[in-house]
Amino acid sequence: MIDATHLNTHRTAASLLKKRAFPRHIGRTKGGLNSKLHAVCDDQGRPVRLHLTAGQVSDFKGADVLLADLPDETEEVIGDRGYDSNQIRLSLAERNITACIPPKKNQKSKPPYNWHLYKKRNLIENMFAKLKDWRRVATRYDRCAHTFMSAIHIAASRIFYLKESPSDYQLLQ
Repeated sequence: MIDATHLNTHRTAASLLKKRAFPRHIGRTKGGLNSKLHAVCDDQGRPVRLHLTAGQVSDFKGADVLLADLPDETEEVIGDRGYDSNQIRLSLAERNITACIPPKKNQKSKPPYNWHLYKKRNLIENMFAKLKDWRRVATRYDRCAHTFMSAIHIAASRIFYLKESPSDYQLLQ
């Protein structure tokens, strides 16, 4: 499964100079300063790969990075309408991976997709909801992208691989 979500950026995170060596991955959209988190999940809704881009970046650019190194045992990729492109479908077909991506409403030739398989996409939406329960992930306060990605990886490992919630973390301290 592949999807992306917007993460709000706090105004203090944007104060870093643009001449720095590390990219910030903060973009300006109609909603203000945002970052976009792209993710690939396994069949149980656990994140396998995560990628951060600026908020105004298209889903296609994040998909190129994430779909390039899919595990060998991948049989199908489930995505939403934002990932509907011939380039993505062809790259998956070359690797014998079934693309379960519904066509855009304005597309003339609509390729078929498995509606029953597409219903599983709620797992990745639930994954993003669990990650956004962590305040540090939901609102980006970190100036550097690598520091923010470290926080996302720590939260994902605690939630999905150690099976702890944020309230459990507060009890541990």
